[in-house]
Amino acid sequence: MRRSSGLLGILGITFLLFAGVAFWLTRARGPFDLLYVAVHGGAGALALIAYLTAGVDNLRGFLGERSTKYGANTVLASVLFVAILGVLAYLSTRYHHRFDLTEANVFSLSPQSAQVVKSLDKDLRLQAFVEGGINPQVRDLLDSYRYASSTVSFEMIDPDRHPELAEQYKISQYNTVHVEYGEASTTVSTPTEEAITNAIIKLTRAAQQTVCFIEGHGEADIGAAEDARGMSQAKLALENENYQVKKVLLLNQESVPSECSVVLVAGPAKPYFEHELRGIERHLRGGGRAMFLLPPRAGAEFQPFLANWGVKLGDDVVVDQVLRLFQGPALGLEPLAETYGAHDITRDFKGRTIFPMTRSVQSEAAGKKGLQVSELVKTSPSSWAETDLAGLFERHEARLDEDQKGPISIAAAVEAQLKEMGEEKDGVARLAVFGSAQFADNRNLEGTFYNRDLFLNAVGWLVGQADLLSIRPRTLRASRVSFSQEEGTIIFYLSVLLVPELLLIAGLAVWWRRE
Repeated sequence: MRRSSGLLGILGITFLLFAGVAFWLTRARGPFDLLYVAVHGGAGALALIAYLTAGVDNLRGFLGERSTKYGANTVLASVLFVAILGVLAYLSTRYHHRFDLTEANVFSLSPQSAQVVKSLDKDLRLQAFVEGGINPQVRDLLDSYRYASSTVSFEMIDPDRHPELAEQYKISQYNTVHVEYGEASTTVSTPTEEAITNAIIKLTRAAQQTVCFIEGHGEADIGAAEDARGMSQAKLALENENYQVKKVLLLNQESVPSECSVVLVAGPAKPYFEHELRGIERHLRGGGRAMFLLPPRAGAEFQPFLANWGVKLGDDVVVDQVLRLFQGPALGLEPLAETYGAHDITRDFKGRTIFPMTRSVQSEAAGKKGLQVSELVKTSPSSWAETDLAGLFERHEARLDEDQKGPISIAAAVEAQLKEMGEEKDGVARLAVFGSAQFADNRNLEGTFYNRDLFLNAVGWLVGQADLLSIRPRTLRASRVSFSQEEGTIIFYLSVLLVPELLLIAGLAVWWRRE
């Protein structure tokens, strides 16, 4: 009888222990939390009462047994272990650091997003209007912004419970995020990292830069959304980063419009007239910025033009002889690049870019004052610059004879100190030159390659927006497992309370039986 009552005493202490731990961790907020605490607290109290009613003599005898001392040590060790876990859990809520071990950094902001929020000099407030005030995916995303900068705060709001806030911010649908920075604010109807970061960029940019696409020579069309060779995706990407994009016809103008922050020449099919080239030259000599996307056999008039700025446009096509799976012996006219020069445009680049139908673009600035030319992108060592264009396009033959062997530079950036070049006024001109126009078209700008980042970084560098030069949020994010509140509660109780409790009781039962 005495031994049975002793077992009741140990079980009573165990039940009360886990009831206390559960209450400390959950504060009995939910109905299941309250049920667990009540059942364990009640069962523990009843077991202790039953034990105590066995008499004081039983208590003295039980406490004096060697087995009781061992059992007490086991219980105390368990209590200490649970207490340590509790202290660690408490400390983790006060002082925490994240380690994202996923391959695609699912639980981390992209370098650009982190860079943007870290540069904020005012408080940024994010308010997510979601159904029931609960959306784990949106909450995780907003918490990533908060974690990246102490200036960021966020709030999850149920628009049905707070219709006055929904009316104030003109929220008409669930999963809308209101972004507020100082006196400025905007709303995001698609709560993705890319959309939220772009909204922050728009709110924090004081002046809007204008990118002017030159037209009239068969250039890639920024309005052709259905054309794989169009550049509507490039236009959209620029607008998302708060650029104004417009078309400019230089045929009937003597100079580039003053509103153009960047002049962009994208794969002309017809030659430019002399007065158009002079207009672009005056734009650059006045401290302007320009980007040239000049594929093979196009824009021959730009070869002497760019030579004056320290850039050599090769009269060639870069061929990559790396065999790709399932493609057979086809000519490799879409070189993949993963070697980048030391420049702000390609800072932190580690992924691949693809350059369909590209020519070589190399530095030719030796001996030219005021010019600093950086080669940005190079192809693989197995590539070469094919100069027999007739054999390539007519006979579909490509041979490495006396051609330049890889790595081949296919993009360059120029920073020109105008006074050192002989201009009267001091100033800086910037150029970005690429040997392919297709690298930024609708087919290649979006996807798994880093073409989009390279293109936008080049524009950002041209206009001097250094904080935008980074890797942007990936369009394709790795999947994550999400749980409902009920599922999360079940997982918590199974892993933290029930399983340890059952193991402890089973261990005590085995020990008691052996004794």
